[in-house]
Amino acid sequence: MSSVPNGVPASALGARWIKSSHSNAEGNCVEVAVLDGGGVAMRNSRDPEGPALIYTPAEVAAFVAGAKGGEFDHLL
Repeated sequence: MSSVPNGVPASALGARWIKSSHSNAEGNCVEVAVLDGGGVAMRNSRDPEGPALIYTPAEVAAFVAGAKGGEFDHLL
C-alpha cells in the first residue's frame, strides 16, 4: 500500500468519492474512496476540499464489522 499521509487535502487525491444512500440532503455524511495502492480515504462531505483520513483495508473492515455488530449503537 502506498503511503498517503492523514490530513492530505481530499481534493489532491484524485479519487472517486462515494457516499451512503442513507445520507441526507443537508450533506451530513462521510464519503469514502479506494486509493491506488489499496488504502481507503474518508472525508467530510461538507468539506470536500478539506483533510482526508487514510486507513488500511483491514482497519476499515474492523470498523465495519463493529458497526454491523452494534458496537457503536450507543453513539446514536
